[in-house]
Amino acid sequence: MSPHQAGARGRLVFALDATMSRQPTWDMACALQADMFREAASLGSLDIRLVYYRGLNECRATRWISDSAELARLMGKIDCQGGNTQIGKALSEVRREAVASGVRAVVFVGDAIEEPVDDLCAKAGELGLLKVPVFMFQEGHDIAAEQAFREIARLTGGAWCRFDPGAAAQLRELLRAAAAYAAGGRKALLALSKTAGGAARLIGQMK
Repeated sequence: MSPHQAGARGRLVFALDATMSRQPTWDMACALQADMFREAASLGSLDIRLVYYRGLNECRATRWISDSAELARLMGKIDCQGGNTQIGKALSEVRREAVASGVRAVVFVGDAIEEPVDDLCAKAGELGLLKVPVFMFQEGHDIAAEQAFREIARLTGGAWCRFDPGAAAQLRELLRAAAAYAAGGRKALLALSKTAGGAARLIGQMK
């Protein structure tokens, strides 16, 4: 069965920077994640795997979760801790899961990069070969992060979008659009783009 046919479960990895600067956005993402499930429910269904990094060397992944309340409870127990970015570890986790059981799309939300860009691009290229698009949602205006995030998105066939700090409405639209793609593929994203600006921003970049 095609992964985009009605009734198929979409699989979305929700990767979040949980370093100290991210607490306000983590709380916002907790409040908005149910919107991803609601959007997907109109198209099929959605399983989400949360991947987050924080502290000195901590990068964790949850099991696949199909209930928005369960994901909200889990996210509510996690507090942000100071440390450097670990985007490379998050991408490696996505690749392992994509090979093992399939991943439809990845959402990454962050504001900084403190890792060698070439290493991240190599990992992104592997995801591109596996046809797993990464939607890089950047909070703020860090130039180095923008350049890296744009390249990761390009190499995976995904998209890069910026949202303003604390802008829940902007992030909500982007998350809804990513969920639509994970649940219903390009066709669903294209349909949503006719009425939602976030979806239009994503579909305009995707190959």
